[in-house]
Amino acid sequence: MAPAAPPPPATPSPEHTGSALELLVHGVGGATPQEMLGDPRTVRVTGDTTAAVYRRTEDAHGEKHPERYGNEPVAEAYCWSGLTSGNGSRALWLLLLPFMVVNLAHWMRPTATGRTRAVRLYGVLVRLVALSLTVLLTAAACEVALDLLAWQCAGADACAERRSWLGFLSERQGGWWSQPGRRLALAALVPTALVGLLWYLSNRTWSAYESQRPLNGEDFDEDDPFGVAAAHGPDAPGPADDGSPRRAAPVRPALGRPGFWYGRRLVARLRAAHTAAGFLTVAAAVAGAAARHDRGAEGPVPRIVGAAVEGGIVLCALVVLWVVCRRGRSERTRDTRLDGALISCLPGSALALLALAVLYASWSRPDWQSSGALPVETAFRFLTLGQGILVVALAVVARGLYRRTPEPHTVLYGLGGPAVAMLACALGGVMTGGVAQRVADWLDGPGTPGMGHSSDIAGPPVLLSWQASVIPVLLLLLLVPVLVLVVRTARTARRLGPIVEAEYAPEEPDEGRTRRIARIRATAALTDSAPWIVGVVSAAALLLGAGAIAGSWYSDQVPGRAADGSGPLLESLADAAQSTGSWLIGFGFILFVAGGRRAYKDASARRTIGILWDVGTFWPRAAHPFAPPCYAERAVPDLASRMSAWTSTMPRGRLVISGHSQGSVLAASAVWQLPDATRRRVALLTYGSPLERLYGRWFPAYFGAGPLLGLHRSVHCWRNLWRATDPIGGPVRIGADPDPGVDRGPLKDPLAYGRTTRLPLPEPILGHSDYQADPAFADARAELLAELGPLVPRQTEARTQKGTSGRSSG
Repeated sequence: MAPAAPPPPATPSPEHTGSALELLVHGVGGATPQEMLGDPRTVRVTGDTTAAVYRRTEDAHGEKHPERYGNEPVAEAYCWSGLTSGNGSRALWLLLLPFMVVNLAHWMRPTATGRTRAVRLYGVLVRLVALSLTVLLTAAACEVALDLLAWQCAGADACAERRSWLGFLSERQGGWWSQPGRRLALAALVPTALVGLLWYLSNRTWSAYESQRPLNGEDFDEDDPFGVAAAHGPDAPGPADDGSPRRAAPVRPALGRPGFWYGRRLVARLRAAHTAAGFLTVAAAVAGAAARHDRGAEGPVPRIVGAAVEGGIVLCALVVLWVVCRRGRSERTRDTRLDGALISCLPGSALALLALAVLYASWSRPDWQSSGALPVETAFRFLTLGQGILVVALAVVARGLYRRTPEPHTVLYGLGGPAVAMLACALGGVMTGGVAQRVADWLDGPGTPGMGHSSDIAGPPVLLSWQASVIPVLLLLLLVPVLVLVVRTARTARRLGPIVEAEYAPEEPDEGRTRRIARIRATAALTDSAPWIVGVVSAAALLLGAGAIAGSWYSDQVPGRAADGSGPLLESLADAAQSTGSWLIGFGFILFVAGGRRAYKDASARRTIGILWDVGTFWPRAAHPFAPPCYAERAVPDLASRMSAWTSTMPRGRLVISGHSQGSVLAASAVWQLPDATRRRVALLTYGSPLERLYGRWFPAYFGAGPLLGLHRSVHCWRNLWRATDPIGGPVRIGADPDPGVDRGPLKDPLAYGRTTRLPLPEPILGHSDYQADPAFADARAELLAELGPLVPRQTEARTQKGTSGRSSG
């Protein structure tokens, strides 16, 4: 009997070629490399102390030994928390909050197709609003230093006696500094130093952030003006016959253009213009007071001198307006040029005019005496009125853009940008008015400035008192939508109860556990109501601000005095509103600064405000150069450079970039920056991601449906994990037919309803955190690695013993 034939060798299971890398990017609040990699022993691969890539010590050279990992990737962690957090001094950035908010309005432009002029007009209007905020801040500093201190308090004997440190400025002393013009010239050092400090901070951060040039790459392709091939591959549908892109293939996203994260030229131009505007504001306050005196009385100073100084200030101001309106961002290429003459000459010219104004005001005028307040009321009124007109014009332009290309998920029907710009103006008014009110109350002792009863000084401009008086009214108006949201959330939680129990059936229901899960889900859904709260606050601020201007213009008195004779009830309401508003502004300002400092020292407090702050500082400084710096101009090139470097050294390697929360936005932005060949070798894994829920709705031109669809088409594969209990992350809702299967969720949270044999202790409700603890995370990552391929037959043991083991895949 013939021996049985040996069984055929078992077919080896397939294996992947090359090494695999998972690049982890943390989110809001930051994380240490040890936390991200789950190992106390880490080593820095590349980067510096501000932002760097780390690995486990044992994985430092993982690419050379892929056989150690099987199908598991080598993990790398990109830590960028040093770009947004640090010591307590960074809490001073919170004082720049109005500048950051108005800069956000620039990026909230609705999606536009074929509306180049309207888009440019939108940018010009936002930049003008931003310029007005710089002037407002400087004018508030002038009001405190020049008007309240040097003019009013030093000119009033009773006030100067209580403030001994002002004695050398007092008119009673009769010293060299006692003349009003010289007091104003000395006090001008305070706002001038403030403008200089803003210039210094902007210039220092500009050198550290905007000057981080990305790696060499292709600029905007003139043969492919819509960027279809670069964004979606050479086989993607091209533009239509009329030159506009077809709907099937969205245009190249702006975040994928070479110069998007390299805006140093525009920031330098705007910094020069805003610095000059600040210096000119101080010069106008100093020279204007002296010129008004010279025009009203015969004195030793020729009137033509004042006219010449004021004329120079006006001409320089017109140049500032031209610079702000003339040029926006250049994103098609990396604009490496700088307007050296403009950057140097414009602030220098404004500073020279300020020096001339100081010398002119210091000219001896023995008959000049200060009384009442400086006539700056009209300037504040026109500045506030101009801000309102600019915001209304911005709303008209934004609404027109939205009607041309409507997107259903865009917040406030395209009016998100104007609403946020209005909030920036309101914040600027509250902060500047609060400082002026509190300084005036402090100087006046027991009196109330503007009321005329036991008051030593006239106080700040009447408009600031009216603006303070509308704060309590605004808070009362806010109670209505807040109560509506509270009631709606409670009803939603009750409605979700049976749904939660059905999801965890057949486990025994627990009323307390069900109520807690349902309440967290309902509270997480409040994020979607934020646009309407912003809209209500902005509309109320616009209307109440208009009422404050009208009231101050008509009565020319503070509300408490303007209501005299109108009846006891109205008089008491006006007095209460004025005093309450003044204290609310001052208390709120102090609480704001203290809370900001605590946020940068306490990690838990930072997470509370980190969402808004990290969203605000994600965007480049396109409207206001004094806004806090954009960390993404360092982080996005870092990530893109790391991915390009790794894929170039690993021709057959597979790369998954894994981003959580704000890290998912950085990851998507970095992927957009990659060359097409590299992008198609990359898989994207996002979790707890605000890409659509926050960025897609508020910034539709950059993260709307079209750009997200283009991102899906350009990467090799993409998975997005989300939970219903997450107040930040959500689905990305890629609109394609068939469904691309990007979204995976809502994930079960908590993983277990009650105690089980596998999980004997109660499971936490994770919400926005610990996505990697969910088994769905490992499954999604494995799917992405499998899709990256290609697969080849696994080598047999005999071939392995012949010397193929240990060969680097790279």
